[in-house]
Amino acid sequence: MENIKWIFFDVGSTLVDERKAYEERMKAVAKTANVSYEYVYWTALAFYKENKKGDLETMKLLHVKKPKWRHESEMLYCETKECLRTLSEKYKIGVIANQSPGTEKRLKEFGILQYINLVIASAEEGVAKPDKRIFEIALNRAACKPQQAVMAGDRIDNDIVPAKALGMKTIWIKQGFGRYWRKTTEYEQADYEVDNLSEIMEICKISDRLREEA
Repeated sequence: MENIKWIFFDVGSTLVDERKAYEERMKAVAKTANVSYEYVYWTALAFYKENKKGDLETMKLLHVKKPKWRHESEMLYCETKECLRTLSEKYKIGVIANQSPGTEKRLKEFGILQYINLVIASAEEGVAKPDKRIFEIALNRAACKPQQAVMAGDRIDNDIVPAKALGMKTIWIKQGFGRYWRKTTEYEQADYEVDNLSEIMEICKISDRLREEA
């Protein structure tokens, strides 16, 4: 990744494992709708495979209000700290995320804020992905050109498409429900596809090695 100065990450299903929080949300939906958790899960999954927001579509189908998201049920992926620590030695690290208020506080409690130079979150900025303005805010505050930045996230619609449209390099990390997205156009094609954060570290190592050998 030649000439890259900044690597921006999404939070949910990218740095933070949300599986338990989604499970609790779906169980709450099931209880309210008087259906089984399995029904809610498989219905939501079918929607995700159609490039829709599966949990929200399932709530609409069942006429259930969205339960409160339980941030306390989130946890870091096992590779998160090592990835950020390693990458922060060579790159500036940023966050661009759709999150409820208090993102910096949560990242600090996870013990990873020390590796992050800039946090841009929708609740504080008043604009959310996939709106390109939230990416432009991040790039402006980082004093970084799009061509000098990478966006890594789990969502093709929220992370890859808008970042790519601005000229940023993109990494689709296939974690969470976002991994079921079915690409239909070239605009949805990320520069790199990985299954976990360790693979992002490997991409950067290979890029550094090639640059040294050039």
